[in-house]
Amino acid sequence: MRKKTVMQSFKLLIIIIVILVALVGLPAYFWTKSHVTKERVQNRSRLYPIILVPGSSATENRFDGLIDNLNTGNKKTSLLKITVKENNHLRISGKIFPRDTRPFIVIAFQNNHDGFRNIQKQAKWMALAMDYLTRKYQFNHFSGIGHSNGGLVYTLFLEKYLDQNKLLLDRLMTIGTPYNFAETNMNKQTSILQELISRKEKLPRSLAVYSIDGTTNYTTDGIVPSTSVSTGKYIFQNQVAQYTKITVTGKDSQHSDLPQNKEIIQLINEYILQTGVTGPDAANTPQ
Repeated sequence: MRKKTVMQSFKLLIIIIVILVALVGLPAYFWTKSHVTKERVQNRSRLYPIILVPGSSATENRFDGLIDNLNTGNKKTSLLKITVKENNHLRISGKIFPRDTRPFIVIAFQNNHDGFRNIQKQAKWMALAMDYLTRKYQFNHFSGIGHSNGGLVYTLFLEKYLDQNKLLLDRLMTIGTPYNFAETNMNKQTSILQELISRKEKLPRSLAVYSIDGTTNYTTDGIVPSTSVSTGKYIFQNQVAQYTKITVTGKDSQHSDLPQNKEIIQLINEYILQTGVTGPDAANTPQ
């Protein structure tokens, strides 16, 4: 009987110790995680690239016209292009100029075909390219632009492959991205939308997302239904710091023309490059 009482006392002692460790350890864990995140944000690298991902069937040259339009004035920004091959090797062209803190980097794919399975592969290939870039250039934050299915690749990359302890995406602009593919009924969720919704809690909480919708007739940009772009709200709302959907119409609002649309170029200058920003965002504008 005495032995049984001793065993019960010992088990009770173990339970008390476990509870005490949990009470002390969990707050310490969350404080450390918060402290590391704040420290990473406060010690951002000077290099702060804009990384662009084209849509299906597009190559590393997809954004040449857009970048030419953004490269106004005397200062020309660097342009580095990476194409990830199906064997996981990288084809690289261009360079980043010394002292250029805001270079453009394009990540494209040899297998640039449409379809959910290919987009999943492309997200994984994007992770390979990002690993190469961060090791070679030692940056810890960046801004992003994805056109069409490039926005899907970006979102999958963020949910599945981004290590937020090492790398921070500040701002993402998706242009004509079909979050629900060609489905026009927002109540019918395709496989890609279901996947993105199921993993949305993995998105960076500090991220600002700008979803651009082009319309030629109020319902579509000629390829992507406006309702498909709108389903992005089911992914980003209440998961990231800011989600904004913007609709552009008029000239160059057709799907393939969107990267050259003057209004979108202005939005990129304002929200991604943050040129001429005033107010609360001014303090975060890279110098």
